[in-house]
Amino acid sequence: MNRAELLQHPTTPLSAPAFAPAVARFTDREYLTIVYRTDPEALRAVVPEPLTIDEPLVRFEVMKMGDATSFGPYVEAGQVIPVRLGEERGEYLHAMHLDSFAATAAGREASAYPKVMGRPELRVDSGALIGTLDSGGERVATATMGYKHHSRDPAEAEADLTQPTFMVKIVPGYDQRPRIAELIRTRITDITVKQAYTGPARLQLFEHALAPLADLPVRGIVSASHILTDLALGGAEVVHDYLEDS
Repeated sequence: MNRAELLQHPTTPLSAPAFAPAVARFTDREYLTIVYRTDPEALRAVVPEPLTIDEPLVRFEVMKMGDATSFGPYVEAGQVIPVRLGEERGEYLHAMHLDSFAATAAGREASAYPKVMGRPELRVDSGALIGTLDSGGERVATATMGYKHHSRDPAEAEADLTQPTFMVKIVPGYDQRPRIAELIRTRITDITVKQAYTGPARLQLFEHALAPLADLPVRGIVSASHILTDLALGGAEVVHDYLEDS
């Protein structure tokens, strides 16, 4: 294998790369999202500069991918924090747990998504939409919402999902010092909201050392949404290089 042939591979292992060199499009991507209030001090401890927070809010979400290019169906859960970069409002991706290794590897390597493996699930049971996240055999989060109780304005749902998204990417060098340490911006594009609902909701978070979602405790539910969409993910751009500060 010569240099040109090697550089055609998106990642290792070269004989069977961990993910395909394809731009993912998501069909029937289903969201359960619950916005809740948390402790301001806890948020400030995890939101990296130069991002800032206005209100102590967190969005817990479970996303069920009906179909994703090159990945197929999978499920994802995590926490998102409303933030600002200067005057620009957006969201910081704090934690993401997936049941697909290929999607986890692609998110981390080809972009900057903070993805790790987990066992999320989204289902309907006895008139409730239920989203759960387990780490190994231990429960980390349980979210419940009344199933399709009230319709939401699709335009409002689209606006919720298409805010700028910020992520931190850190890649160490072989000397264990950061080779890359960047704040990245991206956003969802080419979106079609098929259904959007709201209803009563509850959220429980459970302590876990390796999935510390409960470090941002629930102090009150603000809103809940159930959304079905088709969408694509836009490209990522660097908005701050932490190594230039050193």
